[in-house]
Amino acid sequence: MSTFTTTIREIADQLSISEQRARTLCREGLINSKKYGNTWLADQGSVDKYGLSTAHTIAEDHPAYNVNDTNKPIALSFFSGAMGLDLGIEAAGFDIRLACEVDKYCRQTIAINRPNTALLSDINDYSASDVLNAAKLTETDEIDLIVGGPPCQAFSTAGKRKGFNDDRGNVFIKYLDLAIELNPKFIVIENVRGLLSCPMDHRPHDQRGEGFPDLSEDELKGGALNFVLSKLKSSGYSYSFNLYNSANFGTPQIRERVIIICSRDGNKPPFLLPTHSENGDHGLPIWNTLEGCLDYIKSHNHLNFPEKRLKYYRMLKPGENWRSLPIELQKEAMGKSFYSGGGKTGFLRRLAWHKPSPTLVTHPAMPATDLAHPEEDRPLSIQEYKRIQEFPDNWELAGPLVQQYKQVGNAVPKSLGLAVGKTIMSLIKGKTFSSIQNFKYSRYKNTCDSSWELEFIKLRDAKQKSAPHEELTLF
Repeated sequence: MSTFTTTIREIADQLSISEQRARTLCREGLINSKKYGNTWLADQGSVDKYGLSTAHTIAEDHPAYNVNDTNKPIALSFFSGAMGLDLGIEAAGFDIRLACEVDKYCRQTIAINRPNTALLSDINDYSASDVLNAAKLTETDEIDLIVGGPPCQAFSTAGKRKGFNDDRGNVFIKYLDLAIELNPKFIVIENVRGLLSCPMDHRPHDQRGEGFPDLSEDELKGGALNFVLSKLKSSGYSYSFNLYNSANFGTPQIRERVIIICSRDGNKPPFLLPTHSENGDHGLPIWNTLEGCLDYIKSHNHLNFPEKRLKYYRMLKPGENWRSLPIELQKEAMGKSFYSGGGKTGFLRRLAWHKPSPTLVTHPAMPATDLAHPEEDRPLSIQEYKRIQEFPDNWELAGPLVQQYKQVGNAVPKSLGLAVGKTIMSLIKGKTFSSIQNFKYSRYKNTCDSSWELEFIKLRDAKQKSAPHEELTLF
């Protein structure tokens, strides 16, 4: 039976385009179709896929399809984005049964690449029973893993540090409550470094000091994370966390993320096992570089730099930035920014072949965070973004190019997700887990659970000395 049954009018109605445009899509092969005499008929699956990839079609909520009775541990994903973290979890052997994501373009990306995975939108709209129903699970089914990276802007050091008073912070609490109610064997929380120092309630600096009351517990540095850990512990979950550089796990990119692994059995989970080190320490291979990951890309879709910036890029070699220009050209290129403080290393930055990429941002052509190709006079292409973040070349991204950059720039690299998945898989199977003593996971201090807790205790003690009548709760 022929699959070419969808008419030009039906294509036009479904995609909200003209019939003339629908015929053009058929003629150009953008929709799988055949011409019978003067009439075009298309394959409906191809029309659906085109609509999702171009954002003409909304990715609707739907339950899991074609659920197979496999022996794979079940994982549920929240704040799934373009599924970078999930790809790593999946590669470790998990069945990603459900994805929950509110962003329109990310939802379309999920629907294109993982059409059988259950898809939900705003986490605030669902109960535990809704999640189970969508994932085709019952209350007696065991969930092995719930994984999610609640929006990081509320905790980012570049933001206003509103913490849980921000709407995006509130979904963090919703995620915790929902995960604890679903009672999986393991919960994973991924976030930015700012979570380590963010208060629950941020007081502006001009309202501190002499003449103002002392900071409350919620206003202490790290108060937001203390709240999270207290909630986990009171629910019976043990935890470990660290600030992990994805380069230590094979990603050709320096990208740091806080990963909290929580275990229902009360035993503290181990840290992730690194596979690489910066200088080959501990007998590990050195970090992967940009040069090793950008070969054999057939075509490039990319944004462009304005001509006024290209003038200077043509003078720069791989690994150089504005500081490599003659001093007069530095002043000309940077304008008033030349006299401001800070390192300003993101201005007019060409990436180096022999190093990992710096952290990918959501737009590679913004003046202060340029990500220029080491040699060509352009920003990194979306294909290069995917390689650096370790998405498969055939992973389709929905929406306009700027939205594709945003999806990949916000993702967790696959190798870091794989390290998380392997750790939890080993714990599920009861395997002995090795570790590397004294491995330096991060360049920052007090970023693992034990050292962070000691630092928070110091803050607590200092607070109690200044206000002995108040009681603070640590975990």
